Amino acid sequence: MEVSRRAGSLKPSTTLAVTAKARELKAQGVEVVSFAAGEPDFDTPQRVKDALIEALRRGETKYAPVPGDPATRKVIADKLTRENRLPGVTPDHVVISSGGKQSLALLLQALIDPPSPGGAPAEVLLPTPAWVSYAPMTELAQGRVVEIPTIAGADFKVTPAALERAITPNSRVLILNSPGNPTGTMYDESELRAIAGVVARAAATIAPNLVVVSDELYEKIIYAGIPHFSIGSVPEIAERTVTVNGLSKAYAMTGWRIGYLAGSAGFGLKVAKAVATLQSQSTTSIATFELPAIRAALTECAAEVEAMRREYESRAKITYALLKAIPGIVCPRPTGAFYAFPDISCCFGRQSPAGRRIDSAASFAGTLLEEAHVAVVPGEDFGAGGERCVRVTFACSEDEIRKGLGAMDRFIRALR
Repeated sequence: MEVSRRAGSLKPSTTLAVTAKARELKAQGVEVVSFAAGEPDFDTPQRVKDALIEALRRGETKYAPVPGDPATRKVIADKLTRENRLPGVTPDHVVISSGGKQSLALLLQALIDPPSPGGAPAEVLLPTPAWVSYAPMTELAQGRVVEIPTIAGADFKVTPAALERAITPNSRVLILNSPGNPTGTMYDESELRAIAGVVARAAATIAPNLVVVSDELYEKIIYAGIPHFSIGSVPEIAERTVTVNGLSKAYAMTGWRIGYLAGSAGFGLKVAKAVATLQSQSTTSIATFELPAIRAALTECAAEVEAMRREYESRAKITYALLKAIPGIVCPRPTGAFYAFPDISCCFGRQSPAGRRIDSAASFAGTLLEEAHVAVVPGEDFGAGGERCVRVTFACSEDEIRKGLGAMDRFIRALR
């Protein structure tokens, strides 16, 4: 008896594996500094927790509508209209899911058809390095990932020319993530408008079914005065863009599992209906008593979100300065999210003090953890362009950043 090929072919998350190994070492009494998990070290704002508790006391424990109740979907629609300038978004365009990950997984299921016999699979254009789950989600939907590699020297951002070369008549989805995981960089308005122009031209010629999926989970964690810009606000492609977001990162609510998506105008309604139908046959709605907490987060917690953003910005500056001081390391300046993605390929072909040979990002990360007790995520699983890099998460204290990156510096300098 065997499990399905679908399940058996998927690779487990490297991020979770590294995090588990770090915890294992800690349980053995080893002092480990972990830069692995992409999880805020702040607590959920008290007003959000109070809203959930009050809902429980009111007895809000019954089934909710699959996409979420109208009042909460209206708050989200109003937020997307006001802050993100998305046109034509109503509560009916919004679907609330169990985390942004579920929103993305169901969205790809709703957009991608299995290939017809003898036909080509739908293509999902993915600028890489990219978050580790986009590719498996695409494969589960029976699409084909088309990687568009980017480089550290260009802040790991896809160029319009590279995107245009990758588009074919089979192109169905372009996934954009800004600010980005694992890169810690983001696109500005002019760059996104240029990408939107490529999409609009392709849709008018060779790829009429091309849809942009804009993952904006880190939109409120941005630095250096760069304003967030939603590509779905560009009129030429507004109706063929679906925006995905959630409360996990900006509101320190990872364990709450709250995500949402919304499109615009007629196609947006079709997408919302399709995703809600898929969700109705899997998880139904999120917990009913979480819905008032969403409303509280989006309408009452701006000050707490800004305080966290300022702290992340301070940590980003420290992280960048310490990484740049390590000989041979190349690292774009983090401008969003709470990650740095340094190129550590200067270490390839060298040996650690204990005699371990380093010939990849994975061997670098494994040796760093074993010998220096610092956990980072190797870049191979983030796709083309990531194999020379590791992800460093600075969602931890300044003391931990200085201690961990100091140990990483000494480790690299000691390589032979």
